[in-house]
Amino acid sequence: MSDWAPKRFWKDATVVEAPGGFTVLLDGRGVKTPGKAPLVVPTRGFADEIAAEWAAQGDKIDPDTMPATRAANAAIDKVSRQFDEVAELLTAYGETDLLCYRATDPAALIARQAAAWDPLLEWSSDRFGVQWRVTSGVMPTEQPAETLAKLTAHVATLTPFQLTAFHDLVAMSGSLVIALAVTEQAAPVEELWRASRIDEDWQIEQWGEDEEAQALAARRQDSFLAAARFFALSAC
Repeated sequence: MSDWAPKRFWKDATVVEAPGGFTVLLDGRGVKTPGKAPLVVPTRGFADEIAAEWAAQGDKIDPDTMPATRAANAAIDKVSRQFDEVAELLTAYGETDLLCYRATDPAALIARQAAAWDPLLEWSSDRFGVQWRVTSGVMPTEQPAETLAKLTAHVATLTPFQLTAFHDLVAMSGSLVIALAVTEQAAPVEELWRASRIDEDWQIEQWGEDEEAQALAARRQDSFLAAARFFALSAC
């Protein structure tokens, strides 16, 4: 949708039931994805968000203000057709999960990481029956094959819409465990986002933050929070 900006041609955006879920009508005409597939989502709540985005457009369509529509398009046109590849890509994050790589100093940062990350690893161990190997420094450590196999099996149970949201949760946080915690509502979403930012926030405390980095962090946070919302809205 990045190069797509036609003029607004409709007055009303409404939600109706459709085979497989719900869709949005623009003056009675069904919305389609860029791939020309009917834009059908699994829940009315998700369709309501999409309809609100279309209703809020001005004279020209601005895709940057339509995250729910973009997520639905990606789920239908891309993820549903490449589900296994996307699932494997995301579970591969478990091999180098952020939470398993700790600082070697200073002591205050080590303690901050442990306070935020140890409970999440313990939660995932209890929830999924897995074990994690934690290391200090940047040298890679190999995770147990059984851990990755169990988490791969779990991710494979998601729907294409859930997997689309899950992709952004993993990519924005850099952590498979944090993304899983969001989907399982193991902690408040904002708290989980802060857990993913411990290293960056520490550096900011020491050296300050420039405007460009601040803007990038804000965009990543918006994407993370939106993905959490879309995952919840995708639950039938």
